[in-house]
Amino acid sequence: MTGLAPRVPAPVEGRPTICLPFSGDELGGSHVSVRGLLEGLDHERYRIILVPEVSGGKIARSFAGYEQKADPARSSRPFVPGEPFGLLKAVQALSGAMKRARFLRCEGVALVHTNDGRTHASWALAARIAGARLLWHHRGDPEAKGLRHVAPVLASQVVTVSRFALPSTKRGALSTAQVVYSPFNTAIQADRASMRARILQRIGASEDTVLCGYFGNFISRKRPLEFVAAVERLAERSERPVAGLMFGDESNTDLGDALPRRIEAMRRGAVHMMGYCSPGHEWLAGCDLLLVPAAREPLGRTLVEAMLVGTLVVATDSGGNAEALHGGCGVLCPLDDPDAMAAAAAELLADGVKAQAMREVASAQARLRFSSEHHVRQISRIYDRLASP
Repeated sequence: MTGLAPRVPAPVEGRPTICLPFSGDELGGSHVSVRGLLEGLDHERYRIILVPEVSGGKIARSFAGYEQKADPARSSRPFVPGEPFGLLKAVQALSGAMKRARFLRCEGVALVHTNDGRTHASWALAARIAGARLLWHHRGDPEAKGLRHVAPVLASQVVTVSRFALPSTKRGALSTAQVVYSPFNTAIQADRASMRARILQRIGASEDTVLCGYFGNFISRKRPLEFVAAVERLAERSERPVAGLMFGDESNTDLGDALPRRIEAMRRGAVHMMGYCSPGHEWLAGCDLLLVPAAREPLGRTLVEAMLVGTLVVATDSGGNAEALHGGCGVLCPLDDPDAMAAAAAELLADGVKAQAMREVASAQARLRFSSEHHVRQISRIYDRLASP
């Protein structure tokens, strides 16, 4: 930005002002992580303002109780990463950036902390124009275009949720990118027997049924069709009945009607669409197994939550899964191989001693590596460094 000298605003009430904007109005893992951060931050040290794109929407209501400001440049046609970026979009983006930059200056914002692709796209340039620092929190694929081409120029610091998500390019802000694991409430508990009984009653299954869980959106990258296939293969191997439980919003899919048609065509076992159920960790605790067939998942929250509540994990050796399950916290199998996933699940179910040892190791490792306290300490150090005058 030629001619725009960086400016560090004076702290408000002795505290630097840090802005966390949110684009869209769909709640996801990034919002859960931000809540974990906000609950652990020392608010005597920082003034935090949240800027949801939709005032009064789901995200705004989720963060009720925290200081919120209206997005000064909310668009009726917001930018979505991956869409064609023509002249009209460019003019719209620049106009929005100027409005948001004026907002950041008026609020005395020292640091903007963005947490997903759409928010990076909407607020990164505005932060640069306003002279604020930008913390680019990357939770996606390391080959994402925004991370590789925009973050090196506009970000002051890049953090990723796993080593897998670290960019291969090492220029600009990417040269100092660091891993900060997402925060988890490691004190969570769940009554496994009670939740198992609740699930069995809901689906009308017998007590000896093997319950396999899938948690997340029904999109191609998460491989819901491969989950159904793995459940079917496991049922063919097992003397016990096998049921797949798919938790999530059925409308959040890019598969059309392929998933319900595949479920209807199953030869063995059964799969039940459970809908969005909260709190997720309690429903996880009712499952015997969490099957994670996803591809290039940076670091799935459900893997860690399963480790915390004692549910066995079988996941693909792809993305950040190996990192989450490092040290014997679960079983890895090849990507897009439902037979291998079913075989690994069957082996765990057949060896009670091995399964219990894995539960104990996983629980200890999750508490050691993924605590909210550790996350808050790391982010606070970054805030202190970037937001200081």
